Amino acid sequence: MKFEVGKCPTDEDTFTNCLIVNPKDARQLDERFDDTYMRRTYVQVTFNGKHFIFAISASPKMTVRNLGLNGMQRKWIGVSLYTEVEVTPYPQNNMSYLATLSLEVDFLQKNKTTTTAYETDKMAEEVRKTYLNLPHTSHQEYFFRYENKSPYLSLKVNRMEFLNTQVLSGQNRGSVRQDVGILTGNTVITFDRKEDSVITLSGKAVGSSGTSNIINPDWDFSQMGIGGLDGEFNAIFRRAFASRVFPPTLIEQLGMSHVKGILLHGPPGTGKTLMARQVGKMLNTREPKIVNGPEILNKYVGESEKNIRDLFKEAEDDQKKFNINSPLHMIIFDEIDAICKQRGTVSGSTGVADTVVNQLLSKIDGVEQLNNILIIGMTNRKDLIDEALLRPGRLEVQMEISLPDENGRVQILEIHTARLKNSNKLAPDVNIRELAAQTKNFSGAEIEGLVRAANTTAMNRLVKVDGKVSIDRDAVDNLLVQKSDFMHAIEHDVKPKFGTASDDSEHFLANGIIEYGEPITKILTKAHLLINQAKNSKIIDPITVLLQGVQGSGKTALAAHIAYELSGFPCVKICSPEKMVGYSESAKCQAIKQIFDDACKSELSCIIVDDIERLLDFVPVGPRFSNVVLQALIVLLKKNLKRGKRLLIIGTSSLPQSTLESFQLYSCFNTVIDVPPVRNVDGLVKVVQNRLYLTEERISEFQNSAIGEMNVSVKKLINLIELASEVGDDDFVSELVSLIH
Repeated sequence: MKFEVGKCPTDEDTFTNCLIVNPKDARQLDERFDDTYMRRTYVQVTFNGKHFIFAISASPKMTVRNLGLNGMQRKWIGVSLYTEVEVTPYPQNNMSYLATLSLEVDFLQKNKTTTTAYETDKMAEEVRKTYLNLPHTSHQEYFFRYENKSPYLSLKVNRMEFLNTQVLSGQNRGSVRQDVGILTGNTVITFDRKEDSVITLSGKAVGSSGTSNIINPDWDFSQMGIGGLDGEFNAIFRRAFASRVFPPTLIEQLGMSHVKGILLHGPPGTGKTLMARQVGKMLNTREPKIVNGPEILNKYVGESEKNIRDLFKEAEDDQKKFNINSPLHMIIFDEIDAICKQRGTVSGSTGVADTVVNQLLSKIDGVEQLNNILIIGMTNRKDLIDEALLRPGRLEVQMEISLPDENGRVQILEIHTARLKNSNKLAPDVNIRELAAQTKNFSGAEIEGLVRAANTTAMNRLVKVDGKVSIDRDAVDNLLVQKSDFMHAIEHDVKPKFGTASDDSEHFLANGIIEYGEPITKILTKAHLLINQAKNSKIIDPITVLLQGVQGSGKTALAAHIAYELSGFPCVKICSPEKMVGYSESAKCQAIKQIFDDACKSELSCIIVDDIERLLDFVPVGPRFSNVVLQALIVLLKKNLKRGKRLLIIGTSSLPQSTLESFQLYSCFNTVIDVPPVRNVDGLVKVVQNRLYLTEERISEFQNSAIGEMNVSVKKLINLIELASEVGDDDFVSELVSLIH
């Protein structure tokens, strides 16, 4: 039957979402037509080769062969008024019944809205009652009048699931349309808020998008590329994102506000920026704004504060427009300490730094609170940030991104060698877990650099230098990155910032350790006990030991031997006055504090505080010393450690016990070990044998000499041995004895 498209005769007919025809036409289409909810008559409208399924309703106000369609129906079909369409009856058994129906809801007119929440459970009951047995097609949009009140709503079919008993007896499944379903009294209906809609939904029938689906549905957690930070990421998600998964109305009923800020702090290269970048990709938010701290500052008056306000402008506009349904706005501050230093600490007359901090504080949690923002700040100097920024309501989730443990290093190595494995460029002898065990205290960035260095080492094998640089192209396809390449990178190319300094170890251990007597043997035995205590300690205080003795007795060499050779600690730091020549008192205190802070980032570390009297600028005339450095040293020696961190501190000093006690330093060390000088002939012979080859005749000559008791430091003795050796073998013993006396 041919019909001419017209308008629905009344507003009531518009909201039925049926096609309106004259009663005569209705009976021609279905001789049993009675226009009730329980028995619908279905028709198929054909236009431009496309087919659309509707139910019909009759009205005497419609003329014969005139088809009443509302505006949404005409738009969906793509037909205009007075256009001719073909209408044919459509059998009910060609359609399935709906098990679930998800409807996208929005206000019909953008200029007629309300902030009142719509109760979705009641809406679902009203939709079932009003549109019972009505056919619903994918992406179909129609009118809805909730409780017969204004403002009116539009509903769009978003998702459908069909009942298992979809086909009537004897009906072939292939003949049933897959995109059309009949609404039943048992269909489960949920509502999703349309993107950018200001409508507020409440109740149990709110679908996933109506509950502020914070997680991007296309995000694959397995592809995050964050290794060794599983625990930190889980903690951040629990604190900052879990509340955003729930419907906004529930959050409003609980009277709570979302977490607005996260501060990621920790050593450089541990993955702070990577985590912030991946969080930005994971969340279903507006495009994150990434700001480097120094970019905010401007030389013109007021411009720095304006830059801060501009960052929050879109979030403020969205909150005014969408209220509790506002989409999330994310702002990522890299190097946030550059603009949020402690107020009053920046010199200058402009006070720009202070006003920038004030502006940021007021925007995050001021009088006009924003609940649609999430700020992620990153820094490796948390101590520089103004404390007002760290209180609850601002950057309240503070997560330390520390050095990865062995399992974390395995994950990071797996990430950075994945392409090598997929391309079959990783040799079979490369064991990731072995590499992880050998890269203690490597940060994520250092592990990435290690893999890069191993790659370049492997590539270098193919480079030929024969007058000009060329590549062995025949071997390129067979290139493999081998275990030896990784070992070369570990030994020569990449050194961890929080590891052991090889230059220092070579410097302090150049002369080795000479066990010239029982006292030195006892010191090394006691050192093993102290090392085991440090490794297994359950207390939060560091294990401290003081090596005390005359100058040149080998205290520094013993301390370096204990730290580098015996302990096997992954992190060894040396606090030496040699590195602080010319420092002011405050600079020296900062340098010492930085050494302690760096060491405490490792799970197991050792600090050598060498030549304490020189660190204190002590001279016996006066006496004179730096009280500022002394107080800093006392505080740091008594510093409490975080759970899971263990620290061994080895101090060396030539000051007598009485002087150390007057400085209140003596009590700071749990153990004091005396390092004696060489006092007898047996010790002298062992020191000489360490430096020169001695025959039995020369040993007897030493023992028969009238050298008697000595009191000479091992360092001085080594110098005297070298000096005496210049006179020749025949006079060596007599010359050395005379030099000692």
